Amino acid sequence: MATIIVTGGAGYIGSHTIIELLACTNFNVVSIDNFSNSTSRSYQRIKEIAGKSFETLDLNLCDKEQLDTQLSKIKDIIGIIHFAAFKSVPESVSDPLLYYNNNLNSLTNILSIAKEKKIKNFIFSSSCSVYGNADELPVTENTPLKTPESPYGHTKQIGEEIINFVCKANPEFNAVLLRYFNPVGAHPTGKIGEFPLNRPNNLVPIITQTAVGKNSLTVFGDDFDTRDGSCIRDYIHVNDIANAHVKALNYLIESKNKKNVSVFNLGTGNGVSVLEAIKSFEKVSGKKLNYTIGGRRDGDVVAIYANNNLAKTELNWTPKFSLDDMMGSAWKWQQTLETEK
Repeated sequence: MATIIVTGGAGYIGSHTIIELLACTNFNVVSIDNFSNSTSRSYQRIKEIAGKSFETLDLNLCDKEQLDTQLSKIKDIIGIIHFAAFKSVPESVSDPLLYYNNNLNSLTNILSIAKEKKIKNFIFSSSCSVYGNADELPVTENTPLKTPESPYGHTKQIGEEIINFVCKANPEFNAVLLRYFNPVGAHPTGKIGEFPLNRPNNLVPIITQTAVGKNSLTVFGDDFDTRDGSCIRDYIHVNDIANAHVKALNYLIESKNKKNVSVFNLGTGNGVSVLEAIKSFEKVSGKKLNYTIGGRRDGDVVAIYANNNLAKTELNWTPKFSLDDMMGSAWKWQQTLETEK
């Protein structure tokens, strides 16, 4: 069987995508991860849910020599799904060079391997952060990209530019750039979800940890020009994101793409404020959260949400999970973690 390489496969979105790949395709899956922001326990969780095994490689993508050596042993690679990257906006603001070095070197290395091995299908994990503070909402794939608010967002902009130039120079190479908005939630089984190794920066794991007394919740700013003063985001369930990656892979393999670089927004199309997300969690969990209002955080965009019509039309993809579903699954996952202590 043909093989799909998944970089960052032990991470949050990568692990859910491997589950989807094992359930919906007949490909061999090889995951590459060095556990810099994940744990090898994810692999066991994937196998428990999927009921299937897959190959794993403990590699740093910034080590081109080791990457080349290990991938040269794998035959018939038909595509690469590239998740591996650092993703914390605040951390990128405080340590920009860490993000430029890791996110860009890992990308150019895996693209070089793809060119050398003539792997022609590539899916890039991009982000709505490439839009910056957009002038009009919702954003479409044609919305002009503004100056990014963080080095993390800038690495995604540069990553997209690199892939566009590579595709222009190599017409046989096909890429899909998936700009996802705010992935949240956990697998409906409650057996795998977002698992930050250190204090989380993303809203939902902070919420669930606060609910069990392991964290404190600060809303960063209540004076933005939004309906309740807090930032607005397009929260989308991680399983919907994972499903879109499988559909994008098939889109390329079945040569349905009209050009060799395609861009798709992955969001629900609904803007949700931070305070509204908190209320949703309180409703589904029955837990009242104590939170404080803090000052604005460097790097945060005021409001962003997607027009997802292109993904619906071209990929035949539609998000299935509601905000309450997202919060409920995240809470179920947090309770699983509590029982495993």
